[in-house]
Amino acid sequence: QVQLVESGGGLVQPGESLLLSCAASERIFSLYGTSWYRQAPGKQREWVATITSSGTTNYIKFVKGRFTVSRDNAKNTVYLQMNSLEPEDTAVYYCNVVGPGFSYWGQGTQVTVSS
Repeated sequence: QVQLVESGGGLVQPGESLLLSCAASERIFSLYGTSWYRQAPGKQREWVATITSSGTTNYIKFVKGRFTVSRDNAKNTVYLQMNSLEPEDTAVYYCNVVGPGFSYWGQGTQVTVSS
């Protein structure tokens, strides 16, 4: 079982930035696509961004141009750089890796955007 650990969340003001990290216990990100999801209070978990095994990235329209997903294979880590944060970005952020017969999730990291 691969362990995923997210970090980097916190409390920031609107317009500020955060860098989230998702570290894996073994080499997996270069083999399978990795996605970031978020879940706001009282809402369903929603997809935010994906980086495929080949490095192609995709984003939900509300974060396109503000968020960037990237990967460091040597560190077994995927990142989510979040700029120009808005109160609507407040949520618990999760990373997820899906492959044949498995779907791994991290425990999540809280992001709160408030003045």
